[in-house]
Amino acid sequence: MNSYDDKIKNRIKRIEGQLRGIVKMMEEGKDCKAVITQLSAVRSGVDRSIGLIVSQNLIECIQNANGDEEVLNESVQEAVNLFVKSR
Repeated sequence: MNSYDDKIKNRIKRIEGQLRGIVKMMEEGKDCKAVITQLSAVRSGVDRSIGLIVSQNLIECIQNANGDEEVLNESVQEAVNLFVKSR
């Protein structure tokens, strides 16, 4: 089981708030350019969060590999696959 630090959880909470703000903008009939700008900011935030989670997971896997090269290689490959899949 992975552990997620408070920084990551706070990022996700900020993104959640941004999404609520976007819905409010839409309900108020705001300009589509402004809505798209905010959606792009959310997407960037999600991408950065994914990168941080994958890198933290990789660090944990490397620490737990105890020098086992096969485990290390599998961990790196899994991290790369997770990151690529998120695109």
